[in-house]
Amino acid sequence: MIVYNKLVRDGIPEIIAGANKEYQTHIVDEKEAVTYLLEKFSEEIEEFREAYAKEELADILELIHGLAFHLKYDLEEIETIRQEKYDKRGGFEKGIILDHVME
Repeated sequence: MIVYNKLVRDGIPEIIAGANKEYQTHIVDEKEAVTYLLEKFSEEIEEFREAYAKEELADILELIHGLAFHLKYDLEEIETIRQEKYDKRGGFEKGIILDHVME
């Protein structure tokens, strides 16, 4: 038996059942879901660092969708905020590193 105790995508139990394996799951409340989603972020970011794979970046984006769902945030509103910040401060395309600021 392998113990995971980690958040998985909603379709994973059916995939495991389709492989004729037994499993056990449980459902967490909204607060716990956010905690598990944040833990999953660390895992997915590490996987992305290792491979720079589009699939891993897609997993990170899915986690953002999951957080928005559980926190009851409107993704369109989040995108509007992102665009406003982009318009005021720019994005991260240029790779600018701030070394220091003289006072």
